[in-house]
Amino acid sequence: MHLISDLISQLFEWIQSLGYFGIMIGLMIEVIPSEIVLAYGGYLVWDGQINFVGAVVFGTIGGVIAQVFVYWIGRYGGRPVLERYGKYIFIKKKHIDHSEEWFNKYGTGVIFTARFIPVVRHAISVPAGISRMPLGKFILLTTLAVIPWSCLFVYLGMTLGDKWKDIDEVAAQYTHEIILAALAMIIIYFLFKWYKSKKRGSEV
Repeated sequence: MHLISDLISQLFEWIQSLGYFGIMIGLMIEVIPSEIVLAYGGYLVWDGQINFVGAVVFGTIGGVIAQVFVYWIGRYGGRPVLERYGKYIFIKKKHIDHSEEWFNKYGTGVIFTARFIPVVRHAISVPAGISRMPLGKFILLTTLAVIPWSCLFVYLGMTLGDKWKDIDEVAAQYTHEIILAALAMIIIYFLFKWYKSKKRGSEV
């Protein structure tokens, strides 16, 4: 346990030494949850080492690249590879099961809304890759979701300052509201798809 703590501390020192690129790479390799890396980026903003916009931009780039990586694994490796090695990037079998269920039920638009739901947020890229969803559309929807997520956690880390490690406790109130908003968007999107299919059927 002490060894793991030392490794994580060294990783944060490495992120700090690289600045913006450290945040980007830290999100790309997914060794530490994205919320913590972004909050640490906010701390670096508070400390005057980087600025807010740069932290959000590089955080977004890193977050999107990480999901594209999972997308490619899903596309070319499928479920067997993710079920075996997904644990190393915080993706478990139950996450894949839930994400596939959501993707099959709500379609490609869920790539945006599901990013805000803890159980399926990371794993939703798996069925997108397996179904060979157009990469351009996948990147667009993922980017639109990662931007506000990056803004929120960089901002929270910035306001917490040297207490940025308390991010889980402080972010809980925000993430709860975000989850409710995301679920509402999913319902609206589902109703919109249902209405369009019903209208199309009546015109035939």
